[in-house]
Amino acid sequence: MKSIKIFAPATVANLSCGFDVLGCCLDNVGDEMVITLVSEPGVKITKIDGADLPKETHKNVAGVAVEALLEIYGKNVGVHIEIYKKIKAGSGIGSSAASSAGAVWAVNHLLDQPFTANELVKFAMEGEKLASGNAHADNVAPALLGGFTLVRSYNPLDVIKLHTPKDLTMTVIHPQIEVKTSDSRSVIKHDVSLKQAIQQWGNVGGLIAGLFTEDYSLIGRSLEDVIIEPLRSILIPEFKAVKEAALSKGALGCGISGSGPSIFALSKGKETANLVAEAIREVYSKTGLDFDIHVSKINSQGVKIIT
Repeated sequence: MKSIKIFAPATVANLSCGFDVLGCCLDNVGDEMVITLVSEPGVKITKIDGADLPKETHKNVAGVAVEALLEIYGKNVGVHIEIYKKIKAGSGIGSSAASSAGAVWAVNHLLDQPFTANELVKFAMEGEKLASGNAHADNVAPALLGGFTLVRSYNPLDVIKLHTPKDLTMTVIHPQIEVKTSDSRSVIKHDVSLKQAIQQWGNVGGLIAGLFTEDYSLIGRSLEDVIIEPLRSILIPEFKAVKEAALSKGALGCGISGSGPSIFALSKGKETANLVAEAIREVYSKTGLDFDIHVSKINSQGVKIIT
């Protein structure tokens, strides 16, 4: 038997302007998993701690993702998976992606890495398909590659790791309500105006350019969503007040993390990120809702082994 314990990071997807194509990886928020190769072929979820999730392999995102990997690997392999959930389901910071990405990364490592990180993205997407009905990669890609990632194309899959300016720090507030990805997708319009599309792809290009040139002002100007945020924000209590508070304390930009209800604010430097955290804490303390706040640098590595 070979076994490893890994950290499977939380992620922030979309980053305002990049619906389903942009994401980044957090450093101090994530799940832990123990993956073991065993002699008996097949994939089994042997333990889940911290969440009420199905242990049946075909109903669990980690199990489905690993089965997709093993189908292509083409050899009889036995895998046992233990999941220690610290990212709440429906939080908007990549709970299903952490399980899917973490599981395939660990199995690939134990098999002496027959697949590249980019190839693992496709397997992890099968877990996302089970979770939300849509095989999107904007969470699993940064979890596997680390840092910021762009999904240039889904057919064929083309994922690109972007540059990460070292001073960027993320503040995330997670209200203790659940917004299902499927529900959040249901409010989105499938047709947009040409004017909106031009604004949006201009912001995507600006954000990517800002990351590579470390132009923090350009990054901030580009964190604007004219298509998805106006529709999804109505599902999140006090979204507008949180955004105003974050920007007033110097955040470069603020938006919905994934499908919500989490809200992210991106700042230059930890000091500003902490000021933003206090400002949004003050807003949410008046709501009567429970919430968590995370301040994290960007994780440039992605999934990693822990001891």
